[in-house]
Amino acid sequence: MPDQTLQVIPIGGLGEFGMNSMALRYGDDIIVIDAGMMFPESELLGVDIVTPDFTYLEQHAGMVRGLILTHGHEDHIGGVPFLLSQLNLPIYGTAFTLALVERRLEEHELIDQASLNTVKAGDRIVLGPFQIEFIRVTHSIVSSVALAITTPLGVVIHTGDFKVDPTPTDNELFDLHTLADYGKRGVLLLMSDSTNVDRPGYTESERAVRPRLEELFTRSDRRLIISCFSSSIHRLQQILDLADEYGRKVAFLGRSMLNVTEIAHSLGLLSIPDSTLLRPQDIMQMPPDKVAVIASGTQGEPMSALSRVAVDNHRHLYLQAGDTVVFSARIIPGNEKAIYRTMNHMARRGVELVYGTMKPPVHVSGHASEEELKLVLNLVRPRFFVPIHGEYRQLSRHAALAQHLRFAGLEDTFVLETGETLEIDGRGARRGDRITVGRVCIDSGSLDDVVEDLVIRDRQHLSEDGFVLPIIAINKHTGKSEGLPEIVSRGFVSGEGAGILQEARAVVGRTLETSSPEERGDWGVMKEKIRMDLKRFLNKQTQRRPLIMPVILEI
Repeated sequence: MPDQTLQVIPIGGLGEFGMNSMALRYGDDIIVIDAGMMFPESELLGVDIVTPDFTYLEQHAGMVRGLILTHGHEDHIGGVPFLLSQLNLPIYGTAFTLALVERRLEEHELIDQASLNTVKAGDRIVLGPFQIEFIRVTHSIVSSVALAITTPLGVVIHTGDFKVDPTPTDNELFDLHTLADYGKRGVLLLMSDSTNVDRPGYTESERAVRPRLEELFTRSDRRLIISCFSSSIHRLQQILDLADEYGRKVAFLGRSMLNVTEIAHSLGLLSIPDSTLLRPQDIMQMPPDKVAVIASGTQGEPMSALSRVAVDNHRHLYLQAGDTVVFSARIIPGNEKAIYRTMNHMARRGVELVYGTMKPPVHVSGHASEEELKLVLNLVRPRFFVPIHGEYRQLSRHAALAQHLRFAGLEDTFVLETGETLEIDGRGARRGDRITVGRVCIDSGSLDDVVEDLVIRDRQHLSEDGFVLPIIAINKHTGKSEGLPEIVSRGFVSGEGAGILQEARAVVGRTLETSSPEERGDWGVMKEKIRMDLKRFLNKQTQRRPLIMPVILEI
C-alpha cells in the first residue's frame, strides 16, 4: 500500500450486530478501535461466545500500535482477551472501561502481560502518525467516548455508540462543541453508529424512565424486582435513589451485577445511599414492602439470576403473589422465546409483570435516533461517510440519510461490510481489497478452545471423543419423566465401557429428580442442566469431552 494512503479496515461489526472492531492503517502503522464479541445463534451448538477473526492483525503484528476502546459494552470489549492472546499491544480506554476489561483479562490469566493506559474525555495520545483525541458522548453506559483521529491526510471521527442525551443523570453532557469545532476545521471521514437509524425523532433521555420507576415504587405494596443490564449505571443510580427515598433496602443478584456495581462504586460512578444495601440472604426475612431487588438476566439466559428466580431455583429469592417484576431493558432480537418463557413462569406465580413499550417508559435506548444522527452529520460535515454498527439495511439507510442532507463538502458515502476496505489518498476515496475476516467460536470461555471453523471443530470433536445422546421423555402435562433416560453414544466408549453409560443414566436421572416440575417442562433449562452435569461426570471419569446433545421428547 502506498505510504500516502489511509486504509479503513472493518474487522467486525459492519453488516452484523456485535463483534465491533475497526482498524485504521497508514503506511506501516495500524491502530485498532474496539475488539468486541457477540453471543452465538442457537444453531452454534456448544459455542459460548463468538469473536472476530483477528488474522489480519496477527499477520501485521509489527505494525499494530495500540487498541483504543470507546466504551465497556461486551460487543466492544468482549474480544479483548482473545486479541491480547495473539498480540501484545497497549490498550487505551477510560477508567471504567479498563476496569471491566481488567476483570476479563484476570479470568484468562492475561492481566500480567496487559499494558492498560487510562485516558479521559479531552485527553490526546499519539500512536505513530495518529493523534487521537477522546470526546465525551452520552450512551447507556458511563464513560463512553468518541474518537477524533488526526492523520496525515485529515481527521477521522469515530463516534462509537452514542445518543445525544440533553439531560444525562450524571450531568456529563455530550461534547457537541468539540465535534462542531472539528467540523469547522474540516473532517476527512466520519464513521457513525447506525443502530437506531430506522427510528424517527429523538431517543428519550435516561431521565425519562424515572417517572415510571417512581410510580412503581409508589404503588407496589410487596417486593419490587427490577431487571436491567448490569452496565446501565445510570439506571441503577435512579433505582438506588428511589429506594432510599421510599424506604426500601436494595439487594443485587447475579455475578455480573455484583461485579459491575462494585467497579462503578469504587470509581465514584455509582453512589449508594447509606444503609440501603441488603445482603441477598436477607431478602426473604425483610417485610416485602421494604425490599427492592436488582437482578441480572434480562435476556432470559438459562442460568442467570432472573431465570433461576422465575422457576424457584434461586437460593435467596422466591416469588410470591403480588410481587412486581420489571424488565427494564430491550429485547435483543433472537432472545424473544427465552424472555417470554421466563415471563410465563413468573406470571404463573401471580406476580405483576411490567415490560414493553409504555408511556412513561420503563426503558430507553442508548443509541441515537434519526434526528440525532442528522445532527452529528450536520455538525461534522465530513468529506466521506461510512456508517458503522448495524446490519446492512441500517448501514444503507444511514448512508442514504447522509446523501439526502446534501450538506456542502460531502463527496461520497460507502456502505462497507466486514472485510471490505476503504482507501483514501490525495485523489479521493475508493473501495480497496478485501481482507481475511470471519468468526471465531469460543467454547467454555477458554482460550484453549478457540476454533476458527465450527464444522472443523465439530468434526475433530466427534473424531476424538465421539458424542453422547441422552434421551429423556417428559410428560407435557405433569413435567415428569416417563421411564428411565436412555443414553446413546458413538465413538466414545466401547462395550467394556457400558458401566460408564449406566452411571451416566443415573446422573441424568438425578438431574431430573432434583429439578422442579417447571424446569422439567422447560426444554432450554433442562437441556443445559443435563449437558453440564453429564459433562462434569464424563470428564471426571474418562478425562474426555464427548459432544453432549440432550434430546427431550415431550409426550
